[in-house]
Amino acid sequence: MKGVWHFSFTVADIDRSVAFYTDVLGLELVHQQDQDNAYTRALVGYEDASLRIAQLAVPGQPRAASTHDLELVQYVTPQGEPFGPGRHRPGASHMAFCVEDALAEHERLEARGVRFVSPPQAITEGRNRGGYTCYFLDPDDITLELVQPPPA
Repeated sequence: MKGVWHFSFTVADIDRSVAFYTDVLGLELVHQQDQDNAYTRALVGYEDASLRIAQLAVPGQPRAASTHDLELVQYVTPQGEPFGPGRHRPGASHMAFCVEDALAEHERLEARGVRFVSPPQAITEGRNRGGYTCYFLDPDDITLELVQPPPA
């Protein structure tokens, strides 16, 4: 392994998700495309696969081999059932965003209608003790996290 290229979430509506991740969270849309070809169908293992893809990046972060951090994928065909917000289910995932002030960011996002699992919690144990963290949900109930690292 040489590093992480990107990670991906499957979403129900790519336009809605791009708006959330760019307009609400502040990520930058790097590239968007439709993928309806033999290569993609072989890659994902569905012979009728047709996908819409959006690639997003955290502004100002150094780029390595890839131009993006997060890839959003909408399966136009075949469509699947929502996974749901079950963070306890094997296969569930989340993405954590580093912020300077979790309390202020929570307040800003909550004012924008973002749904939170809890307000920011003080981290009282482990290597991030002294920081703050909280979970919130995107439009597809994908769990996201705000992390304010402890003071240096």
